[in-house]
Amino acid sequence: MSEKRFGDPVPDWVVPSRPTMAPLTGRYARLVRLDADTHAADLHRANSADDAIWDYLPYGPFSSAAAYHRWARQITSGDDPLFYAVQSVETGHFCGVASYLRITPDMGTIEVGHINFAPELQRSRAATEALFLMMQWAFDAGYRRFEWKCDALNFPSRRAAQRLGFSYEGTFRQAAIVKGRNRDTAWFACIDSEWPALREAYRAWLDPSNFRADGQQVERLSDLTRLVRVAADPALP
Repeated sequence: MSEKRFGDPVPDWVVPSRPTMAPLTGRYARLVRLDADTHAADLHRANSADDAIWDYLPYGPFSSAAAYHRWARQITSGDDPLFYAVQSVETGHFCGVASYLRITPDMGTIEVGHINFAPELQRSRAATEALFLMMQWAFDAGYRRFEWKCDALNFPSRRAAQRLGFSYEGTFRQAAIVKGRNRDTAWFACIDSEWPALREAYRAWLDPSNFRADGQQVERLSDLTRLVRVAADPALP
């Protein structure tokens, strides 16, 4: 068998737009562009429930709402990353953030990162839907590749990426120094050809009929996305 010399052509490629950061609204979650004056107090309240949520981020925890406000004002002053504040539709509280970053329209690539969900948002339908809404916007806008990267020791993040249907692509050794410690970075991604199947998996999981009266799920999202992933994370069971 002869070796392939070139990659497949990408005909009629249209460069997607940069994120507009218009609100993204679902059944359980609403995302709006992070604004320090509007969101810092509520986010700091939610985050204060557990300082461990900052363990794998290069900043935090913050000792006061004023300190968080300063950070939020600084981080929102540029054009990459671009941060959303995540609101629970059920409670009305802002209780998480996530961002688009490494936004490269010319190559059709975009990453989700800086994900920081307070305990009240973790393991909820709103948390899953928030990430689904960000992925949906990116692929609908015409991006070809949606990336997720995390500290290789951050196993909750690795499990979340795999549950959401991202395929493991490898670990970059000694990729960074974060808070004075070495960071190896695990890479995950999904691509546009996988998106239709992933979208249907998310929609099926998020449908109210997938939950019993006590809130327990009928089908697990990981079971719905398993057949879409092209590579499982070898560090996970």
